[in-house]
Amino acid sequence: MRRKERSAGPPGLAAEHLPAARTPSDGRARRSGPPGARRSGAGRSGRVTGGWTPWLYLAPALLVLGGLLGYPIWQLGLISFFRYTQAQVSGGEPTTFEGFGNYTALFGDPQFWQVLLATVLFATACVVSTLAVGCALAVLLTHVRALPRLALMLAALGAWATPAVTGSTVWLFLFDPDFGPVNRMLGLGDHAWTYGRLSAFFLVLLEVVWCSFPFVMVTVYAGIRAVPAEVLEAACLDGASQWRVWRSVLAPMLRPILVVVTIQSVIWDFKVFTQIYVMTNGGGIAGQNLVLNVYAYQQAFASSQYGLGSAIGVVMLLILLAVTLVYLRLLRRQGEEL
Repeated sequence: MRRKERSAGPPGLAAEHLPAARTPSDGRARRSGPPGARRSGAGRSGRVTGGWTPWLYLAPALLVLGGLLGYPIWQLGLISFFRYTQAQVSGGEPTTFEGFGNYTALFGDPQFWQVLLATVLFATACVVSTLAVGCALAVLLTHVRALPRLALMLAALGAWATPAVTGSTVWLFLFDPDFGPVNRMLGLGDHAWTYGRLSAFFLVLLEVVWCSFPFVMVTVYAGIRAVPAEVLEAACLDGASQWRVWRSVLAPMLRPILVVVTIQSVIWDFKVFTQIYVMTNGGGIAGQNLVLNVYAYQQAFASSQYGLGSAIGVVMLLILLAVTLVYLRLLRRQGEEL
């Protein structure tokens, strides 16, 4: 009993030597310091770090993109405001400022509106067909065995890696009226696919889809593989068909990926040049298969009206930017994270 009393000591002495207990308010006051001092400093450092560090990492890429994209776009827009023909290129005549004269002449040309409508319809058909084929084959890849999957992937990557000129020439041979195997298989005789306007556009559409669907297929297949297997199994146990699984499960979960492939397809198909130029011999009979890119090439290089061709290029750029921004804005309104 005496040892216990000695170790415990007098109650007053223990209370004097023990450290004072911190109250929550004292702890907060000591940590925070003067009101607003630490908080404002942390806010400033957070803003500096979060505001400038990402841009420092992106600076090299931004410089490269500025040199490779910014300067040509600036020159394109600048030339569109001048009278710039072969006479000005050779130095025979001085370059004169036209203002919006090239744009006025362009918008007043009925052929421009016909070509613009044909371009929009053709690009829409190409985008829809490419997405349909690519997504369907991506789903198919998840249901076949390893060997057929590997063969399909290699065939698709081979089509993707084929240059546009080579692919267009091969498709022209396949549908050739004299030697092509397609007419023989279909019993069409010497039918010329590039003679009619719609048949020529259809032939070019097949080639564009053939060389474009592998990008959609590989990207969407990678997204499907990232979807948890339990989600798909639950949908199958509920009796959902493959179309219902795609529409109600996969498509909503893959929407960010579908946004990327859709925008890429719109940009690629809206500015198609090689396939149209090679397969229709420069735009078809009497220009019936012209699209904006080929039309700009004809105005700039065939007619030596470089200012007018630059104006067409600026209009194409603005249309693509507008379509992309509107599409992204609609998705943001639906609450999608991009």
